[in-house]
Amino acid sequence: MTAIKKFQELELHASGLIIGQSELINRMLIAILCDGHLLVEGAPGLAKTRAIKVISDSIEGTFSRIQFTPDLLPADLTGTEVYRPQEGKFEFREGPLFHNLILADEINRAPAKVQSALLEAMEERQISVGDKSYKLSKLFLVMATQNPIEQEGTYPLPEAQLDRFLLHVEIGYPTVEDERKILSLNRDEARDSKNESFIPENLLSEIAILEAREAILNLHLSDDLEQYIVDIVTSTRNPGKVDSQLDGQVLYGASPRACMGIDRAARAYAWLKGKDYVGPEDIQEVTYDVLRHRLVLSFEAEAEGVTPNKIIEGILNGVGVP
Repeated sequence: MTAIKKFQELELHASGLIIGQSELINRMLIAILCDGHLLVEGAPGLAKTRAIKVISDSIEGTFSRIQFTPDLLPADLTGTEVYRPQEGKFEFREGPLFHNLILADEINRAPAKVQSALLEAMEERQISVGDKSYKLSKLFLVMATQNPIEQEGTYPLPEAQLDRFLLHVEIGYPTVEDERKILSLNRDEARDSKNESFIPENLLSEIAILEAREAILNLHLSDDLEQYIVDIVTSTRNPGKVDSQLDGQVLYGASPRACMGIDRAARAYAWLKGKDYVGPEDIQEVTYDVLRHRLVLSFEAEAEGVTPNKIIEGILNGVGVP
């Protein structure tokens, strides 16, 4: 079975277990394919934890969930050195970051030192304890969640850390029809206490994932569409040039990392659709999630209730499609 078939089967399998969140599943697979991380924002009870658990059960890798709280310490993530008196030496005990898929639940509740430790793991794929550094696995994904309802006692993520997330996904409530399906699925799972029927027989291997990452880089992307990506990103720094109504609404635009993010995410999105080329629609589909967390709006824009989604919509309408 080809790599693309394995990923498409995984997407179909996960969609059957996580009703009404097909976009979240797709973005998780894109993050895995792009060797990136994603930030998910949505109300409690929308299957964010379930989503990454289903994906982790479907691949040959380990999963760890970290509940971020204000009293969390960096060592709670990275691990620590433990002294063994019988041997007269220190031994490093690995923390939860030494897994393949990490759920950083309510990441904005952790203080700066903890977020800094996570940032090193996300960007450098290593963690530092004392004077030693430890490498992490090639298959390493952090899915962080934020609760948009309760903001008391939270620490807003700094722009430098937000920029390390490939995607910022916003999820909402399922439809009435999907909610009925959720009830039916919940009853089926309750009958099967071991949930054995909900784990696929053929797990996606790390080798298959690495091969898939190589495959998406070989998708055809024309020079015109490459310029289209650059035009979109550079327009975030001065959106008034493409739409006069957006003038003065963005304080800081997206960095060059956004160009690379759109390029990789659009390739992964097209590849998952079975295409061997990237079209304008693939770029537009992922642009919101790549740019949403990378725009710093002006005070005037925030006062008027302007959202990053509105800015991105205006840019996409103003930048000509090749």
